[in-house]
Amino acid sequence: MVTAERPASGTTQQTLDIEGMTCASCVRRVERALARVPGVDTVTVNLATEQAAVQGDVALPALLAAVQKAGYSASPVAADAASDDLVARQERAVRRRRDDIVLGVALTLPILILSMLLPDRFPAENLLLLVLTVPVWVYVGRSFHLGALGAARHGTATMDTLVSLGSSVAFLYSVWATFFQRPAVTYFDTAVAIITLISIGKYLEIRARAGASAAIKRLAGLSAIAAHVLHDGTEVEIPVGAVRVGDLLIVRPGDKVPVDGVIVQGRAGLDESMLTGESLPVERGAGDTVIGGSIDTDGLLTMRATAVGADTALARIIRLVESAQSDKAPAQQLADRISQYFVPAVLLIAAGTWAGWLFTGHSVTAAMIAAVAVLVIACPCALGLATPAAVMVGTGRGAAEGILIKGGEALERMRSIDDVVLDKTGTITQGRPLVTHLIAVPDDTPAARTSLLRLAASLESGSEHPLGRAVVDHATAEGLELLPVTDFHAIVGGGVAGIVAGQDFLIGRPTLLATHGVNLDTALSAISAIQARGETVIGVAAGEALIGLIALADIVKEGSAAAVTALHDLGLAVTMLTGDSAATAQSIARQVGIDRIIADVRPDAKADEIRRLQGMGQVVAMVGDGVNDAPALAQADAGIAMGTGTEVAMETAAITLVSGDLRKLPDAIRLARATVRVIHQNLFWAFFYNVILIPLAAAGKISPVFAAAAMALSSVTVVSNALRLRGTRRATLAAMAVFLLAVILVAGGIAFSFHA
Repeated sequence: MVTAERPASGTTQQTLDIEGMTCASCVRRVERALARVPGVDTVTVNLATEQAAVQGDVALPALLAAVQKAGYSASPVAADAASDDLVARQERAVRRRRDDIVLGVALTLPILILSMLLPDRFPAENLLLLVLTVPVWVYVGRSFHLGALGAARHGTATMDTLVSLGSSVAFLYSVWATFFQRPAVTYFDTAVAIITLISIGKYLEIRARAGASAAIKRLAGLSAIAAHVLHDGTEVEIPVGAVRVGDLLIVRPGDKVPVDGVIVQGRAGLDESMLTGESLPVERGAGDTVIGGSIDTDGLLTMRATAVGADTALARIIRLVESAQSDKAPAQQLADRISQYFVPAVLLIAAGTWAGWLFTGHSVTAAMIAAVAVLVIACPCALGLATPAAVMVGTGRGAAEGILIKGGEALERMRSIDDVVLDKTGTITQGRPLVTHLIAVPDDTPAARTSLLRLAASLESGSEHPLGRAVVDHATAEGLELLPVTDFHAIVGGGVAGIVAGQDFLIGRPTLLATHGVNLDTALSAISAIQARGETVIGVAAGEALIGLIALADIVKEGSAAAVTALHDLGLAVTMLTGDSAATAQSIARQVGIDRIIADVRPDAKADEIRRLQGMGQVVAMVGDGVNDAPALAQADAGIAMGTGTEVAMETAAITLVSGDLRKLPDAIRLARATVRVIHQNLFWAFFYNVILIPLAAAGKISPVFAAAAMALSSVTVVSNALRLRGTRRATLAAMAVFLLAVILVAGGIAFSFHA
């Protein structure tokens, strides 16, 4: 079954595995072939993931036929194996290449020794070299030859064409010289060195790419294998795939939470680090939601499943990371346009080199060596991998840290922002009211405040209002036992009333209490002070006498102030955009260090404010969590959603902070900047190899053997450079080693060629 999603437009998105692609020109060719299929709207082909994403109203067989006609093979991605397919395929390719290079190296070394160190030592030496060369040229080089033949059948040329043609010219010329030239001058060493060295490069490249794909494999490995389900009071262990929405599940300390759900009973610390990037377990209790894949560290939980299979948060995260790694960054468009003409241009340059050397009086052999060097040195592989390798590693690292990035375009937009606009409720603040302090009247003592809280929570225990629930939650957290209430009823205007211990009590906002005859004169200054701080105040009255005030506020999240400081340190302006009053907004802004506020904004006007900032020349990132933030997230140059918010916000945004911790935002910006920096470095080196080395090869200053080594190393260089984004010491040291090896090889080879 093909992976297919139904976008809002009604078209279908299908994902295909593509086999046979070796370079950026292959990517361009597959994209053009698929784009020409009637009904296709958009096509994105990614060399690093070896997949094509096709959107449109088109049947699968037509897509498969188009890819085959272009000289490649395609297969639909199975919906239930999409997360593992790429990694498994790359691991098979690694093993196949490893076996090939073992044979290639075993035969190439004696060929090089006989050709370079012990030439013409015995009469049948060239025949022995021929026998040793045939397995390398035929078997080890089969993927290059088959790829070249497939492209030729469809009138095209690929990287395989260059490698196959270069090695075949050297091999066939040497075969002819062995039987018909006296004395015979052969280049079997050149033929085998080209194939073996480039095979080694491909092996290292595929290994590095498999490492870049590890994020998906790690995420897929988070899923639980089995679940403990309660059926009629009996606990039964079943495969996690058999869990259904509504099932009651038991989760013990050390177990993985099998699916998304809500805790019915129990309390435990849950390790959500692989999903949110948070290092410390978070406390969850009855009524809290839990994420499948998190680990129960210390408590027995009974939970009810609310999402299973492809609907779980983990499954959505995996799909998002896969989509991001298949996405194509704008920087890749330049490489794609160049690669479209690259291989034909190299073939023309090689033919011109051959003709030029002959016309200037050089031998056929000298012309052949120069032309072969041109064919082999060309490297569209590095161009094709420069961007997707960096995007894969960058988005993979982001996923591991709880930062979900929807691909290369999102990274490039994030890198360019200069103004961050933050929604207040749920982004800077908790998004729900909490009790901040209590004032007992007339005697404000600790015992009186405790009595006030117990009484208020008892009355509010029957209320569903957010302020009432906040009072009850605060009393529960304090360990207070609630009192029995009779004649409970809600009052129009925002309050509740009831009888406790035979006395009538009323709770509500000051205006409600005043309309019911409660005297507030002694508390007016305290009420004004609370409201001036942007907090909400409710009063508790016994009959017509005020006995206390409770202040509530949507308090600032832990880390919000640190996040704003970090954003300022990155040179970014920070703006708060909220529908709340200016007084409330200013109170929150002072706490977190924001100096620019846009308050009293209607939900439907938030996008207009973003548009206004953009009209002033600002590149704007909008951070929000609610449905009302979705238009602003879409309007912004970079929309960023809090993972604790609504699905609408997350679907609209280009980046999601899974944990809802604003401190992840500066990390996301740093990651975006680092990833785009690596993309630019990779593109520079990919162009540098070709611009510098192709003319030298045409001038005869580079041998085919050196050309093969340089070409192989170029792809490894860009992928290794991308792996630095993992942030590990091992990845950085490996990238530095490959880079130094490349510099030494290129500089040394050029110096040796000029000296010779």
